[in-house]
Amino acid sequence: MSDLHSASVGVCALGGGHGLATSLRAVRSYADHVTAVVSIADDGGSSGRIRSAMGGPAPGDLRRCFEALGDGSMLTAEMGWRFDGGELAGHALGNLVIAGLVAASDDLVSALDEVGRLVGAIGRVLPATSVPVDLVADTGEWEVEGQVAVHRAVGVVGLRLSPIDATAPPETVAAIEGADQIVLGPGSFFTSVLAATLSADVQGALARRSGPLVLVANLAQDREGPVELADHLRLLDEHGVRPDVLLMDDRSDQTPPIGPEVVRAPLAGRDGRVHDPIQLGSALASCLGRRGCSE
Repeated sequence: MSDLHSASVGVCALGGGHGLATSLRAVRSYADHVTAVVSIADDGGSSGRIRSAMGGPAPGDLRRCFEALGDGSMLTAEMGWRFDGGELAGHALGNLVIAGLVAASDDLVSALDEVGRLVGAIGRVLPATSVPVDLVADTGEWEVEGQVAVHRAVGVVGLRLSPIDATAPPETVAAIEGADQIVLGPGSFFTSVLAATLSADVQGALARRSGPLVLVANLAQDREGPVELADHLRLLDEHGVRPDVLLMDDRSDQTPPIGPEVVRAPLAGRDGRVHDPIQLGSALASCLGRRGCSE
């Protein structure tokens, strides 16, 4: 890990959806090098339609990361613009750009690097797996397949990828292993947070990490995951992921679980429902170098 007083700071953020985009906006306020590791398992909305028509990874969460890391150009600003008529109705412009470049290339990472160049991204956006995957949830009685179905499922006790042996790109593994800090969450517990960590390569990289793993707690109860943070940590542990630090909003009424170091800080925006990127960035910066109970 870098000497934080003399060298640049590299942060790797894992997850998906709006939560990961918020974390990236927070991280870019204090990190010199930013990498997003994104779950590409979404099968709903525009992403699901593109996957059905073309194959390839789900582009939606990748697009949100480029929006968060882009340079403010017109292309960056309009990545989320959606067509409102014809066969393209509902598709986001950025989803089509990403899908097109991925389809034209035989290298997923290179295609995403080119998207990053086009939007002037200050960091790198990498997939959590080298190939398109689906989520498969175990409810204890039956299995549920597909991110949309998993999001709606009740009583999920375990989660895996299909194909189960999906690997991660070497660039993804290296980014996790070499980061001065790794940020996980916030977001939907099963389909964003846990989903990004399911490949054996990602889990191995997390086990070999140089910097602390910080889990950012949600501000409100997640409709997917358990109510208690202790159960979030238990499920992460059962899937081989053990955070060093749990970052909670200072107004949360949740009982801090036993295990990782708990850091409380003001994280919520004015409405109290979503994280404020500025406050989250300040809190995450204060967690640099912490290794909690694993020191």
